[in-house]
This record gives sequence, C-alpha cells and structure tokens, in this order.
Amino acid sequence: MRKHVLTLILAGATAPAFAIDYTATSGLGMTLEQQSTRFDVAELSFKVDPTKKTLAGEARLTFTPKHAIQQFAIELDPRYALSRFEVNGKVLSKSEYSWKEGRISFPVAASANTAFEVKLVYAGSPQVAKRAPWDGGIVWAKTPSGQPWIATAVEGEGCDLLWPCVDHPMGKPLQVIQHITVPQGLVAASNGVFLGESSKDGWTTYNWKATEPTTYAIALNIAPYDTLKSNYQSRFGNTLPMVFYYLKGNDAKARGLYEELPLYLNFFEEVVGPYPFPKDKVGIVETPHLGMEHQTINAYGNGYKKDINGYDWLMNHEFAHEWFGNQITNADWDDMWLHEGFAMYMQPLYLEWLRGRVNYDAEMLRQRGLIRNAHAMVSGKPRPHGEAAAEAIDPGTDIYYKGAWILHTLRNQIGDAAFRRSMRELVYGRNDPKPGNFKPRYATTNDYVAIVDKITGKKWAWFFDAYVREAKIPALVATQSGHRVNVEWQTGNGKPFPLPIDVRVGNRVVKLPMNQGKGSFELKPFETYTLDPDSKVLKDQPEIAAWRKDEAERAAVAAAAAAAAKRGK
Repeated sequence: MRKHVLTLILAGATAPAFAIDYTATSGLGMTLEQQSTRFDVAELSFKVDPTKKTLAGEARLTFTPKHAIQQFAIELDPRYALSRFEVNGKVLSKSEYSWKEGRISFPVAASANTAFEVKLVYAGSPQVAKRAPWDGGIVWAKTPSGQPWIATAVEGEGCDLLWPCVDHPMGKPLQVIQHITVPQGLVAASNGVFLGESSKDGWTTYNWKATEPTTYAIALNIAPYDTLKSNYQSRFGNTLPMVFYYLKGNDAKARGLYEELPLYLNFFEEVVGPYPFPKDKVGIVETPHLGMEHQTINAYGNGYKKDINGYDWLMNHEFAHEWFGNQITNADWDDMWLHEGFAMYMQPLYLEWLRGRVNYDAEMLRQRGLIRNAHAMVSGKPRPHGEAAAEAIDPGTDIYYKGAWILHTLRNQIGDAAFRRSMRELVYGRNDPKPGNFKPRYATTNDYVAIVDKITGKKWAWFFDAYVREAKIPALVATQSGHRVNVEWQTGNGKPFPLPIDVRVGNRVVKLPMNQGKGSFELKPFETYTLDPDSKVLKDQPEIAAWRKDEAERAAVAAAAAAAAKRGK
C-alpha cells in the first residue's frame, strides 16, 4: 500500500477537508471495540455512473459487540461526501462524530450481545487506480467496442475506498449483500450468489449475496458481459456452480480459458482440500487490469496468454487465493506471505501435477531469480500499510517468490504427506476438511510454525527464523583441506541452522545432517562434488546476484542510449 498526496479537497457538508490521502493507512489496526465486536451484515448499495465517473453508495452495517460499548469506529475514504449518518435509526449531526485520517468514530450505547445498525449515505469520485492492481482504486476503461468497462481493486489501499468498513484483515463481515446499479445494457458481476436483477428508468440493479468475504475482496465489475456457465462435480460429493463473465467477442478464447477451470479445481481439491465457498460459486470475470483474488469472482485480465507450460499462470495464481487468502486470511498484513507465498508455490506444484518434474523445476528456477532480499518477510509486529515505518521495511515481492522457495525447502525436508497436511490444517484448521465442517479462518506465521511442529514432532522455529524473519538468505559455505570438505551454513541471525543437505560426491549422493549447521565429507582423488545438486533448499546463490547486476547494468546502458537518441531528434 502506498501513500499519495491528494491535491483535491472534497467539497460537501460533511466531507473532511484535508489534502492527505489518509485511506493509505490500510491495516492501521483495529480499535478495542472493533476487536471485540462481530461484524454481522454489510448491505451495500452502489450506483455507478460511467459518464460522470462517480459512485453513490448507501451502507447498512450490523454489528454485535461481545461486551457493552459506548463508541465504535468504521473507515471510509474521505474523498466521499457523507450526506447522512444514522446509528440505530438516529441521525447524527456532524458534531456528534469525528472523521479523522479516514476513520469515523461515533457514540453508540450497545449492550453485550445486542446488535446495533449503522447507516451511511455517501457519494463522490472514488480514487482512480493509476496502475491497477498495484495501485488501488477504480478503473474506468472502455471495451474494444467503446462501451464502459469498469473494475475495482483495493487490496493494498483497503475496502474503505469503496464502502464503509472495518479496514483490517480481521474485519470480515459474516455476510455481504450488494445492490449494484448500472446503466441498462451493462452487467454488474460481483461476489457470491446472484439474487436477481431489476430495471427502471434506464438503470439496472444487480443483487448479490456473499459469505464472509475478505474485506478487500468486495469488487465491482461492470461491462457488457457474456457468460459461460456449468457445474463441477467435486471429489467431495457436492456440485459447484461455475461461471465466467467475459467481454463480448472473446467467445473462443474465453472457452479455452474456461476449460482450465475444472483442472484447477481437481488439483486444488486433491492437493489442498475442498473448494471453500461451494454455496456461493466458482467465479471468474474479465477485467481491464491484470487480476486480483476477489472472492468467488476472481479478476482476470491476462489477455488469454499461455506460456510454455500451456496454462494461464495468472488465473491459476488468483484462483489459488480462494484457499490462501480468502479461506485462510492473514491476521495482520505482516503475515501476507501466507497469502502470496502459498499461492505462488501452487503454480510449480500445479505444473508438477499436470506436466511433470521438469516443468516444476523450471518454474522454481524462474522464481528463484526474482528474490530480492531487501527486507525480512515477517517483522513480528503489526505492519500498517501506508505508514512510513512499515513501508521502509516492506519485503515487496519476496512474499511471493521467497515465500514459495521456503515452502519448496520445507516440503523437501518433511515430505509430501506432512507438507500437504500442514496446508490443510493451515487452511481449514483440521486434517479432515469436508464441505460443511469448516469456516473461513485467520492465521499468523506463528500458527503455521506450530502446525508444522505438531505434524512432524520437531521444532522448526530455527528454520522460519532464518528464512522468514531475516532478509539475508542462509549461505552454504564449503572449504576444502586436503581430501576433506567442510560445509557450514551461515545465517543472517548468526544462529545454528541444522538444515540437512544432499551432496553429489563423484557418482554418489551423500546426505549431510548438518548438526549445529556444520558437516563434512571425504573426497577420493580427482572426485568432484556439488552441494545441493537437485536444488532442494533455498540458499544464497552468488551467480544469481551476478546475473542480476549484469542485467541492471545492461538496462542502464540501453536506457542512456535511448535517452541520448531522443535528445538527438
């Protein structure tokens, strides 16, 4: 999540007048009242005007506190003008609540286990995503035929860009009902179950209901869509409705992509477990941005590309988030690698399942070249998105690629059976998931470490401390004295790292237990050796650093030459 300076100061009776985009503090932290209150229902009405590029919204939010409370807070982007604010039917004047840094704090006298309702009516021009999905907001685009093509993506900046919410990973409502009104002739595809549509005065309202969606997953997808629909018979005995909303004219390409969906379902249900949202749907929608893991309506904008493996990596990755991100959600942004690392590792696992080991190894090598090691993936404390201190230690894309390599290493240490069980227990909280016996859950890195400890009967803190909580990748250093080769792990934290490794010695493979992070082996005359010959572990690789440096230098020379040529014109 990034901070932006907002030069526009909103007009409106109750729009706070400040020039900083305070919605950038997504994941800032929950208030004590938010932590102790259940978010029951969010009923959201949106009217989207493509001509004016505005959004008018009405939100009815129902909460139930576990303990008596006297105040509460919700988040809403201050770009909007708030025209009405009610608590339990009582209209609050501007003086009765505060709206600071994107957080609306207000009084509410609610006793324990007694629900209260908040209603907000708001309107304005939502933040435009300059480079979605990396920059959050709304995308106002046009289809090839010139019709409106609109989508939202707010993972980093937060749900408050669209609707009044508890802008934190643990702020999920148990149910979200949406009424999305768009110009007649357009279709509004969104999360969950389609409840029907109605038209009046040139506008059409599409109604949706979703079960416990991730806060940033609520999505508007608006275009003149066509659909592909069918049912998938799950290995768990239930039937899953599938739907793909695609742009008119892309029929053949859309069918080709849609045919991959049953393969993904078969893979994920075999390797991880049941599709998490069978009563909603399996949904994909074509978008004018690359993609996002919007629950049951995954955004897809990869242009129907395939790579050498013959699959669409983008759709595979976003679909993986139904398990890693939507079913299991990080309890704090600091544990975001539980979303992205697992989802990224599903790509090589899928290729191994579909094509074989060569494809798996090739994908792992590709991902290895993208690890940056600028900062640790997990800091061990809440990491508010948008705050300077948090951004200064942002691990960036390492939560994807380094996360995948950590899981690759762990799998090679504990074996396939234990690794798959660790995924099931992380995702479902149990080893025997079946439709109906699990609910969406939250987890932290420490939760996953505890799961691996329990399954293996060993302690793995040393492993995760070195890989997840340190930026520097452990280095495997070998020194030779005569015929003896001594091997040692060197870690960023300086602690012993007893990770076993294979060594090719001549024509044989020797396993070194690396007790206390050290090991050794003997060479016969003229024998050669290779450390970790099958690349089973994540280790520092100087050749990759040299390659990256060379690539950067060549890019700089090319950029300078292009700039000089431009000046010459």
